[in-house]
Amino acid sequence: LSGEIVPQGAKNEALEVICATLLTPEKVTIHNVPDILDVNNLIQLLRDMRVKVEHPSADTYTFQADDVDMEYLSTEEFLRKSGSLRGSVMIVGPLVARFGRALIPKPGGDKIGRRRLDTHFVGIQKLGACFSYDAGRQVYEIEARQLKGAYMLLDEASVTGTANILMAAVLAEGTTILENVAREPHIVDLANFLNMMGADVHGAGTDVIKIHGVKKMHGCNYSIIPDQIEAGSYMVAAAITKGDIMLHNVIPKHMEPITAKLRAAGCEIEEFDDALRISRSGELKPLKLKTMPHPGFPTDMQPQMTVALALADGTSVVTESIFENRFKYVDELSRMGANIKVEGSVAIVDGVGSFTGAQVVAPDLRAGAALVLAGLAADGYTTV
Repeated sequence: LSGEIVPQGAKNEALEVICATLLTPEKVTIHNVPDILDVNNLIQLLRDMRVKVEHPSADTYTFQADDVDMEYLSTEEFLRKSGSLRGSVMIVGPLVARFGRALIPKPGGDKIGRRRLDTHFVGIQKLGACFSYDAGRQVYEIEARQLKGAYMLLDEASVTGTANILMAAVLAEGTTILENVAREPHIVDLANFLNMMGADVHGAGTDVIKIHGVKKMHGCNYSIIPDQIEAGSYMVAAAITKGDIMLHNVIPKHMEPITAKLRAAGCEIEEFDDALRISRSGELKPLKLKTMPHPGFPTDMQPQMTVALALADGTSVVTESIFENRFKYVDELSRMGANIKVEGSVAIVDGVGSFTGAQVVAPDLRAGAALVLAGLAADGYTTV
């Protein structure tokens, strides 16, 4: 596989930034918005809430939340739509901060293990919100007159939890200090975006974030960073097919955890200011790999990397420390000839010479990408 490609904007950051537009009645323009289902569904959800949304060009949207229909949140339609979209949980922080109220059903999303909302809920409660749960409708109702700054030590460095609390705290009275926060690049970018809207956030990218509450937020013009996982998936595509791919509009610094492992596996990688070139000529080498919160190796790249290691010359050990059900794709990969044994959170990957095309089923988003990559390197046809 060879050629040049530009990854889309970061999916996870797009979901956060779109939710953050609810913090101001003024117009917010966002560029580099990825055209994917989760993002499009969230944009439609905001439209249904009477946010004025315009789409002036391919990857640019404007949002103006000056007439939000808070009554819509109580409707069955809202609960059905938001329940099928995991990113919708991040409207809670902005809505409670600005309007003093939010409703959210138990969220959906990929079934890759427990994806608890404790961090979100405990954090927003510490800012002064009250939660109640309607077991019949399976809906959380959140209310707060005025959020107040607080100190909190998060029990896990949850990315969406950090984002949600951060968005709630920008309009809280006083200072909020968050410890053990997520350090992912898109959390840094969310903080930059909030600061452009008038927030006072410091320390994003470290494990302590300080937020000085402000009275109101204003509009701005912002561009989303490139998607680290999409770019990483293309890098693995080059690795797995002995290809040569040039990635444009990427941030090499954000790619370092992935770049380091691909180099160790025998790939050649050249870094430029805003581009990466990856190729492979020799054999793939086995590795020890453990997923960790940023700046460790991302869990969202584990299935793709495991597919590459399944073709390496030797035995690799892959440890998944974030999601306990992330190895569900291994049975599918075995149909294509891979030799992988899973014991709990560890996969022992014995490299095989090649894959054979087969009919396989994607258990989740990243596993689907991994099976497509396996199909690229397989003899014959693969149907995912």
